[in-house]
Amino acid sequence: MALRLFRKSQDVVTPLIKRNCTVSAFELQHKIPVQRKVEQIPKAQYGGRHTVTMLPGGGIGPELMSYVREVFRFAGVPVDFEIVDIDPASEGNEDLEYAITSIKRNGVAIKGNIETKSEATGILSRNVALRNELDLYVNVLHCKSFNAIPAHHQNVDVVIVRQNTEGEYAMLEHESVRGVVESMKVVTIENAARVARFAFEFAKNNNRKKVTTIHKANIMKLADGLFLKVARDIAKEYPDIQHNDMIIDNCCMQLVSNPHQFDVMNTTNLYGSITSNVLCGLVGGAGLFSGRNYGDHYAVFEPGTRNTGTAIAGKNIANPVAMLNAAVDMLHHLGHRYHADCISDALHKTIDIDGIHTPDLGGNNTSTDIVQNVLKHLAEKRTYW
Repeated sequence: MALRLFRKSQDVVTPLIKRNCTVSAFELQHKIPVQRKVEQIPKAQYGGRHTVTMLPGGGIGPELMSYVREVFRFAGVPVDFEIVDIDPASEGNEDLEYAITSIKRNGVAIKGNIETKSEATGILSRNVALRNELDLYVNVLHCKSFNAIPAHHQNVDVVIVRQNTEGEYAMLEHESVRGVVESMKVVTIENAARVARFAFEFAKNNNRKKVTTIHKANIMKLADGLFLKVARDIAKEYPDIQHNDMIIDNCCMQLVSNPHQFDVMNTTNLYGSITSNVLCGLVGGAGLFSGRNYGDHYAVFEPGTRNTGTAIAGKNIANPVAMLNAAVDMLHHLGHRYHADCISDALHKTIDIDGIHTPDLGGNNTSTDIVQNVLKHLAEKRTYW
């Protein structure tokens, strides 16, 4: 029944999207929502400028956010940031609740990885709670090789579409008897359908040819079995897109040995986390790629592998490219395409043409070397602004 209602809602939305194909993804997301799972409040936008919630997080997050603000100021990007700090050692959830309210008010956020140091059962994982409370049901990671970066494989171009709010991250655990802990994995037909349809729609709209569903249905016959069944059912609605499936164990081996066989991957929550890190490691590491979290009303952008980088914080060696790419994705989402393309082009020239690489990429340049080179390329375009 839920799947049928979801498909019906899609039938209503699709023609609206076609009629409004010139508006930004931000406007589509807020003006033509597919489902209303969370309560909306008015969005903050003044004089053509967008206000975006910025959550610096821990580790290298604050310094990477300072680079984003520096690049935005230099490029004259019409975005203002509302900075919200969340104390990782807090024994309460007040900071988290304020951050959620801010994102609901602004509609869009950019974030670093937020640590949760407390081990008390009543203190929620900040990252998971943000995704669940805002119903950011899908995460998108686009892993594409950089020509100038030595890697295990070249010419890799894979998109991971990850279910973002349930599975093993449902945060439902209890000790049934002393010494026996049960952790529940939750899979619902509604969210399995939403993420599968997102994967196929992404493939269709981006000229991709294949969707691979990743699962462990041979063991978790009910949970992963449902995820796989829903994907196969939705695949029938997209006859021009090839669909296959792969068990997570084999998938990891295949990613390492032959990643070119993958195009778009449709994954559960935990499997998406695993495959994202494997794939990023194959083509350059954690410092390059961005992650996009989407719900019906809100969007949050962050580095793709969600690493805190505490060990290298403050040393001026953290790679700022992933966070800057997250900012580029955010600008595309808000409709500021020209500024997004300018910054993206400057990043490409810095990495692939100028060969300026931080130590994680085998280079000896600093974080500020990359940022200054990006600003240099942006300066070349300022006569057109």
